[in-house]
Amino acid sequence: MAEKVTIGNCELWHGDCREILPTLPPCDLILTDPPYGIGADAAANRSGELAEKQAAMGSAGNKSGRGWKNYGIEGWDKERPAPWLFGLMQEKAKECVIWGGNYFTDLLPPSMRWLVWDKGQRNFSLADCEFAWSSQQQAARVLTLPRGEALQDGKEHPTQKPLRLMLWCLDMHPKAATVCDPFMGTGTTGVACVNLGKAFVGIERERQYFDVACRRIEQAYAQPRLFEDAKVGAGDTAVQGDMLLPANAELTGDEAGRPKASG
Repeated sequence: MAEKVTIGNCELWHGDCREILPTLPPCDLILTDPPYGIGADAAANRSGELAEKQAAMGSAGNKSGRGWKNYGIEGWDKERPAPWLFGLMQEKAKECVIWGGNYFTDLLPPSMRWLVWDKGQRNFSLADCEFAWSSQQQAARVLTLPRGEALQDGKEHPTQKPLRLMLWCLDMHPKAATVCDPFMGTGTTGVACVNLGKAFVGIERERQYFDVACRRIEQAYAQPRLFEDAKVGAGDTAVQGDMLLPANAELTGDEAGRPKASG
């Protein structure tokens, strides 16, 4: 049975989006990162287990295991979402941004706008970039955000997107007052909405990730709102944990390196 938690202007649902999304009212924007059906869950856990073993053995190649983690949950990335969900998302929202869109080209219509996250790395074991399909018929856009900077958010899901990336996406939809993420994960889209004063509706099936999302969104509301009345774009800001800072803000201590995950 679905469970709803309300935090500020955020409505968070624990349950299956196949059951919950059809019952929700329309929204301005769906911004989401669905399962790709490529086994990213199991692969991440295997890498995390190896890193933990190497760290325990004092391996010179991985003394801390930093960057790799066993997340403990498997099964959510065994297959792609049902094809009809992609049609429903486009019906429910005026505009859509779907990360991993290159895995769903047979389920989405052609579009001028693709968003590209350039990770600022080349020939690494992970992808140099990631793609999002956008329903906007405008020019494609690229954000260069190094993987090391992205990890500063603290990572509690194997495919968790950086906060700054989601802020960048939202900056292209300034009129979107209500944003929905049917595959919420650990709530980065919701945290971005809190920072920008937008209403948010999120759905997550896995209890562990749902609880993390609730915690992060609660913490986002508890932090100082530095840009209450100002329009802030991703290029104008820096991110410390889940808090938005001016781009010229100095990060000190752990924040200058790699802050620990919140909680």
